[in-house]
Amino acid sequence: MRESDSPLISVVVLNWNGGRFVEKCLISLQAQIYHPLEIIVVDNASTDGSVDLIKMRFPDVKLIVNERNLGFGGGNNIGIQASQAKYVMILNNDARLDPRCIEELRKSIEKDKRYGASASKILLDGERDLLDAAGISICKDGLSIGRGRLERAERYQVEEEVFFASGCASLFRREMLDDIGLFDEDFFAYADEVDMGWRAQLSGWRCIYNPKAIVYHSHSASSSAYSHLKAFLVERNRIWVAIKYFPIPLLIVGQFHTLKRYFYQAYGASFGKGAAGRFTKEFSKLQLIKVLVKVYLSAFKTMPIVFKKRSQMRRKRRVSDKEIYELFKRFGISGKEIALKE
Repeated sequence: MRESDSPLISVVVLNWNGGRFVEKCLISLQAQIYHPLEIIVVDNASTDGSVDLIKMRFPDVKLIVNERNLGFGGGNNIGIQASQAKYVMILNNDARLDPRCIEELRKSIEKDKRYGASASKILLDGERDLLDAAGISICKDGLSIGRGRLERAERYQVEEEVFFASGCASLFRREMLDDIGLFDEDFFAYADEVDMGWRAQLSGWRCIYNPKAIVYHSHSASSSAYSHLKAFLVERNRIWVAIKYFPIPLLIVGQFHTLKRYFYQAYGASFGKGAAGRFTKEFSKLQLIKVLVKVYLSAFKTMPIVFKKRSQMRRKRRVSDKEIYELFKRFGISGKEIALKE
């Protein structure tokens, strides 16, 4: 395919046992007012028959079937590499788009050449007045959360810059991806887009949020909302994010932010508040402690690899330490807010 024949926008839908949701997702893509639209479904070795469903119901979709589950980053990278479009949208299989969503994202990202990503307004499906994410908020210990999560959607009606876009539904400029690289596949799942967001910000790219680009999301439909694996990956990956991108003084201070967050998570586990409280409704507090031990053992074991990535990024970055601290002033959230909100 010649570059002039390439679609302006491709959508990569990552599917893993998403038979309950992927059909509605693809129907919502077919209903977009923006066209032509290239739709690429990357299947991560599903076993629920969803591949056959896609082949039968959506013959025009470009379907790529992986032999094994490559995770969020690995699967999406396959889809991005299969596209030659100027813009690439990443979309969860458990998300549905308002018909104007992609057109709104395109309008926003084209307002400034420095915009490498455009973030959508993601609502919790079935709770349409509650937000899942309006971009991403970042914490000084490396953790992150959907901006405005579980807040009233009407509070986020302004088009404005955010730290980065949620991996549930986001539009990326190909030029940015060529500059900073694709998802870090070592993460496997969770914080993949936060990692990319740090690379983007440190390379001088920005992200714009459009409240008119509406998405309905069945949160954590592809995995248990509060599983052992999710708890492990979220906590380990936030350590990787901090080591890869934070200035040394912030890495040191960040440990105090982590301890403070653990205090509030312990409170949540005891009184049924926040993610820790919901986790301990299904599992014991001892299991939560075991997950944390596993996290730090894994983080210690992988330290040489992560510091190598840190060194590579420091040679490429285009912003100062001062500008990094400014990002927390603009887009930051406290550990207490995260601990009691998730």
